[in-house]
Amino acid sequence: MFLEELLTRQASTFHPVIPFDKSKDRFYLFDFTERNDELSAGQIADTEDFADYINAKLKSSECKYGIGGYNEHRTLYARSKHFDIQYRSPEMVAAAMLDTETEARRLHLGTDIWGPSGTKVMAPLNGLLHSFAFNNNDSDYGATIILTHNIDGHSFHTLYGHLSLNSLKNLHAGKRINQGEVFTEFGMRFENGNWPPHLHFQIIKNMNGWEGDYPGVCSYAERESWLNNSPDPELLLQLKPYVLNKH
Repeated sequence: MFLEELLTRQASTFHPVIPFDKSKDRFYLFDFTERNDELSAGQIADTEDFADYINAKLKSSECKYGIGGYNEHRTLYARSKHFDIQYRSPEMVAAAMLDTETEARRLHLGTDIWGPSGTKVMAPLNGLLHSFAFNNNDSDYGATIILTHNIDGHSFHTLYGHLSLNSLKNLHAGKRINQGEVFTEFGMRFENGNWPPHLHFQIIKNMNGWEGDYPGVCSYAERESWLNNSPDPELLLQLKPYVLNKH
């Protein structure tokens, strides 16, 4: 819990990750669990229909952005076989718990911010570029950037998924990214994993050897260890006060 406590103490020092007017902008809270009976499996599987749903909700609620997803058991991930690929947590590997029944990954480990393609993304605090990649699978991250941060001698990482391919130009490991610097942007569907435009933002304590990628979804059975390594992004985002109270 040390990182969570450290980030909580530093909360007033973080920069917004996206540009918004705190005096008037509000975020629509999306629900992509089985509780949402407005979305069919067909709508979710069709990116254009899915985008129409996102945009209609934002328009009707007069919200520029939507938000949601952390620790959410999402039925929408049935849209792609990509989420049937099983990754084992280091704890399960260490305990040799590898003979359990394979469970599709449905539990979301980051926060999604939905908005227009091209939306600027800024660093919440100073960091160094850890790695980047174009994870070009259907429903994957697409263009992805991972930063490493250090607070009082303690390192952790932030992952930014579903970006524009242009964001990956002229990058190198170790490049300094300053707090508040615009270093990437929301991508379009052909470059962001075939999703409606949005940012997947995730905090990661230990990369466990991953480069340019890190699971953003886990199986429900393994949620405890994965969530422990990816604490609530709200610790950095601090957007809860701006979420629309009523849908």
